[in-house]
Amino acid sequence: MPHELTRVETGVEGLDVVLRGGLVAGSSYIIQGPPGAGKTILSNQIAFHQAAFGQHILYVTLLAESHERLFENLSTLTFFDPERLGNGIDYVSAFTTLRDEGLTAVVKLLRQEIARKKSTLLILDGLLNAREKAESNLDVKTFIAELQGHAAFAGCTVVFLTSAQVDESSPEHTMVDGVIQLKEELVGVRSVRRLQIRKSRGVKALHGHHQFEILDRGVVIYPRLEAVLGWPSVPDSPTMARTTSGIADLDAMIGGGLQQGSGTLAIGASGTGKTTLGLNFLARSTPDEPALHFGFYETPERLKLKARSIGLDLDRPLASGALEILWQPSTENLLDGLAHKLLDAVHRRGVKRLFIDGFGGFERAAIDPSRLVDFFTALTNELRALNVTTLGTWELTDLFSRQIQAPTPEISSVIDNLITLRFVDQHAQLRRLISIMKVRDSAFDPSFREFAISDRGVTLPRSFAESEQVLAGTARTNDGTRS
Repeated sequence: MPHELTRVETGVEGLDVVLRGGLVAGSSYIIQGPPGAGKTILSNQIAFHQAAFGQHILYVTLLAESHERLFENLSTLTFFDPERLGNGIDYVSAFTTLRDEGLTAVVKLLRQEIARKKSTLLILDGLLNAREKAESNLDVKTFIAELQGHAAFAGCTVVFLTSAQVDESSPEHTMVDGVIQLKEELVGVRSVRRLQIRKSRGVKALHGHHQFEILDRGVVIYPRLEAVLGWPSVPDSPTMARTTSGIADLDAMIGGGLQQGSGTLAIGASGTGKTTLGLNFLARSTPDEPALHFGFYETPERLKLKARSIGLDLDRPLASGALEILWQPSTENLLDGLAHKLLDAVHRRGVKRLFIDGFGGFERAAIDPSRLVDFFTALTNELRALNVTTLGTWELTDLFSRQIQAPTPEISSVIDNLITLRFVDQHAQLRRLISIMKVRDSAFDPSFREFAISDRGVTLPRSFAESEQVLAGTARTNDGTRS
């Protein structure tokens, strides 16, 4: 039976997930990163979280800056509680001791403070200053080893902060149990923050890069979706039960409705009716089958106006809680941040109908487009396992095209059902066409149907039953004349 290590919860959103449960109690860690990377905010966030649960934290600085300036900066963040100062968290400056008496005196001071306060967490800010004070690498190792020994004897976890780049061969790296690296990179014109677990002794952390933000509630980390959900969080229990798409004619074409827990993608050019299709799907939500609109393009008010124009009322399900609209402008989003926001909303309300309008918003948020297939695989597998029936859209750039190309490689293998919407010129009129290209594990009607939208709703008349060359963009009758 494997030994279960005692953990120290950080309380930082996403960090305990990346660490697979939090810091290991009694161990030592380095949080490294350049100035402004977020080290001080992250460490204080951990301190205030632990203090809220009755633990005592000793926060020691080897820096020349005053604590008053530190508190002034922290006061802009919601986790900061001035009542904890001196009452759960003690801030001690050892800068003068380091400067005048050296590393041995600092260790003596901290040993006394840990014992006196019965501290369970020691945060040492300014490891770079200690390193510069040392005369050799052996002095650095001795300083860290002595501090670790005293802390471990007292049952205290240690976190060192440094702005130095600690590599695998440095004395600091070899001595501690874990290394957490924070960095900020310029990608094009965007600034992106990343966290990486460089070392994790005895624990299989989620390695690789994880994006994070610094918000008013502090550091928020978004674990890379394909890493944290390489396997769905719950067992998959597929069913052949059906749920209505909200359009009776479409249900008939796909064999009685969408399979519960399936993922459907509607692709087409702008204006072909993708959002209208999704609104009909959402309008069938109930308190027992709650729905979520997760969109990038239209505000909630515009969506409600569009719904009313085709005879749908979204106000009632919104008022009853059967429907929620989450709108995030397609600007500077983080790919994993979007995914976690979506899944949190699904869990919060037990969502069973999900409309994502559209998947291109995820694509634009991707700093590394090569991740998209793995990302979408993890997302769709998780939604299936949660028995969420998902309808998504993806916009194509060509209004009229003889070829229909997948919006991203391998996307057709990830989703269960594929619907295309396009424009067709018939009788000197522009008509919308809908066709079913794929329905997994079910027969379907492959015929071309008109996607007719009016103020009374959507119907799918057989407008192209006697036509050919429909995919060329101009419908012609079977005798060759233009229909």
